[in-house]
Amino acid sequence: MFKGIAARWIVLVTVILLIILIPFLLFGEQVESWTEQFLESAADKSGLIALVLGGLLAFDILLPVPSSLVMTACGFFLGFWKGLLIAFTANTISVIIGYWLGVKAGRPIANKWVGADELDNLENLYQRIGDWVIVISRAVPVMAEASVLFAGMSRMPFIRFLLLTSLSNFALSVVYVAVGTFSANVNSFLLAFFGAVLLPGIAMLIAKYSPSRQIQPSKIETE
Repeated sequence: MFKGIAARWIVLVTVILLIILIPFLLFGEQVESWTEQFLESAADKSGLIALVLGGLLAFDILLPVPSSLVMTACGFFLGFWKGLLIAFTANTISVIIGYWLGVKAGRPIANKWVGADELDNLENLYQRIGDWVIVISRAVPVMAEASVLFAGMSRMPFIRFLLLTSLSNFALSVVYVAVGTFSANVNSFLLAFFGAVLLPGIAMLIAKYSPSRQIQPSKIETE
């Protein structure tokens, strides 16, 4: 019985990760290229830039958006405080959309695929380590989106979820927007782009060697 349930979890998690990852592989470069071209052509239109960058971040959960580049661009083109407001607000909208998708779409699918008892196990797992999963994953591409969807699937209390993601999103927004603002001050978008690439790499290394990786979600099992 365990082997069957474990296999079903592996399939479910793999499908969710692929749903997130495949758009990046197929359209990620095109979206990034379009974003860069748009920013070059609309550099003097701060209102339009704010609207487009905010929209990209708000739908990051659904689209292959280079969020680190977009947040950095917020600081570069809009300045620190306006860029921070746009980046933080849009990121908050994105995680709310992801949580809602987890509740309304992910949970019913998981219920049919692995059963109600396994969903109860997922809820118990998120009660124990969900806070750390959310916080650590926020800076890691793909894992950030997956952790939000699983939070909705596990019915993590929404207020707690929103508090954790808001704190993490605020910290990330401050860092990336600050990098963009500094780059604008020295008139170097190349520096902003470098920071947008370097910071996620550091976050992925931290996540890779974090002790929390010793906790394996795949060990969910039934009696």
